[in-house]
Amino acid sequence: MPLRTYPVRRLAEDPGNVLDRALWPAVLPPVSQVLDQGLDLGPATILVGDNGSGKSTLVEALALAYGLSPEGGSTGARHATRRTESVQGDHLQLIRNAGATRRGYFLRAETMHGFYTYLEQNPSTALPDIPFHDMSHGESFLQLAADRFNGPGLWVLDEPESALSFSGCLSLLSVLKELLAGGGSQVVMSTHSPLLAALPGASILEVGPWGLRPRAWEELELVANWRRFMDSPERYLRHI
Repeated sequence: MPLRTYPVRRLAEDPGNVLDRALWPAVLPPVSQVLDQGLDLGPATILVGDNGSGKSTLVEALALAYGLSPEGGSTGARHATRRTESVQGDHLQLIRNAGATRRGYFLRAETMHGFYTYLEQNPSTALPDIPFHDMSHGESFLQLAADRFNGPGLWVLDEPESALSFSGCLSLLSVLKELLAGGGSQVVMSTHSPLLAALPGASILEVGPWGLRPRAWEELELVANWRRFMDSPERYLRHI
């Protein structure tokens, strides 16, 4: 049996639909870097950066270019409340691996409540009904990931830690690790969590005014800041 490959190997700007570099979000350094230079993707890519750095904009654009719903869901989902996504997805070209699946799912913590309502109103005939609204935010998020993330596909997550406790983050890591071990799956995730950034085998990109730069987990400013805070929280608290 041939090895299954992951769906997307590279992001690039669509040469037939170039984005004006003076317009948002092209003014963000990581976005302009992807448009100018392209971005190679492996089986797992983690984007780490501060608020407003552009990491969620990139993750959202990838999801849209792949055909996923901007507020969460699969390629078949048509959930939308208020359009806030950037135009970058319209200007991206995905270089896909030959023979790879086109399945995928997008989870973003900020839109989950409305997405659960969409699932209730549009039940799947192939999947069991799950009462997501009856669960806590974290429980429902993990249940959705465990239920929908299965087999080969592109699994995109935007800051999932906002829904999860420490143990919840570890549970999500277990789901993602198992997916990657099965072959044919690809994970792209933006996060502020040092736990989720530690996904085994993932390539980490630190996002900021410099654009995108590869980093090992122990080199991340995120990890250094958490270590300093945990060692001496009073050093931070006296300045706020």
